[in-house]
Amino acid sequence: MRILMLGGTEFVGRAATGAALARGWQVTVFHRGHHAPPPGVRALTGDRTRGPAGLTALESGTWDLVVDTWSGAPRAVRDAARLLSGRAGHFTYVSSRSVYASPSPPGRAEDAPPVEGASPDAGGDVSYALAKRGGELAAVDAFGDRALLVRAGLILGPGENVGRLPWWLGRTARGGPVIAPGPPGAGIRYVDARDLASWMLDAAARGLGGAYDVVGGPGHATMGELLDACVRVTGSGAELRWTDPEVLLAVGVEPWTDLPVWLPVGELYDAVHQADVTKAYAAGLRCRPVGETVADTWSWLCARGGTAPQRPDRPGVGLDARTEARLLAGEGAP
Repeated sequence: MRILMLGGTEFVGRAATGAALARGWQVTVFHRGHHAPPPGVRALTGDRTRGPAGLTALESGTWDLVVDTWSGAPRAVRDAARLLSGRAGHFTYVSSRSVYASPSPPGRAEDAPPVEGASPDAGGDVSYALAKRGGELAAVDAFGDRALLVRAGLILGPGENVGRLPWWLGRTARGGPVIAPGPPGAGIRYVDARDLASWMLDAAARGLGGAYDVVGGPGHATMGELLDACVRVTGSGAELRWTDPEVLLAVGVEPWTDLPVWLPVGELYDAVHQADVTKAYAAGLRCRPVGETVADTWSWLCARGGTAPQRPDRPGVGLDARTEARLLAGEGAP
């Protein structure tokens, strides 16, 4: 199998590249040269932000599969997909469950309406939701039913360059009392990047098309299991201080960013942690235990000296130390 990775040097793209190499596939990686590609691939360089002029390295060659992880301007997906539509058998676009319109009821599936106003011709001045939906439209315009739209949920695991699980690991590794957003039994939905990569390569090789929500199913993990695993693998003896959401919100703690992964019960929680993923599981999705994801991410982080990479287009995450100190002391907002 010959696969072209558009990206392939960081997080999900690198996980997909590694999974393809492990299968013995011939892998070509097209990237901007900001990061070294994995060994064993054929590397092509170019800059998709320059439009068709940045794609000259892709003007020849044929592939069975293309995987595109682009998160910026939809027109970059459009230009690449159009260029490759006659020389590639299948196109996988790594999208996001953010493409759905609000409000988002619990149990929403792939037939829910997407956001309005998206365009495959849009530049980089649109929201993340519109960018991803525009990328989907670009993929379908060029490849039709040969386009697989992988609507991933929260993605964790080794290689993470957004900082969510690495922040929790770093915080628990420092030990002492740690503010933990309650309740510990609240279910969370995420997918390990390696499980996402494995599923989408299998699906693409089978020729699946259309949209699939790809994230862990009901009962896969809880906030308590995630943070208990962080304490366990770091060996720090950190003490989790479970705190009611009302207390956290009252002092201005921002869900998702100040305390990554956590969302209080409500519309956003329903959108992120209450998806119907029957379709993806029926198509073979399997998610490894939360303890394995946490342990492997910690091992990867330690091998890097404890510092995770950070995408320049994403803000940093994590609770301010002064706010945590006030919470631990039982103080309210300043």
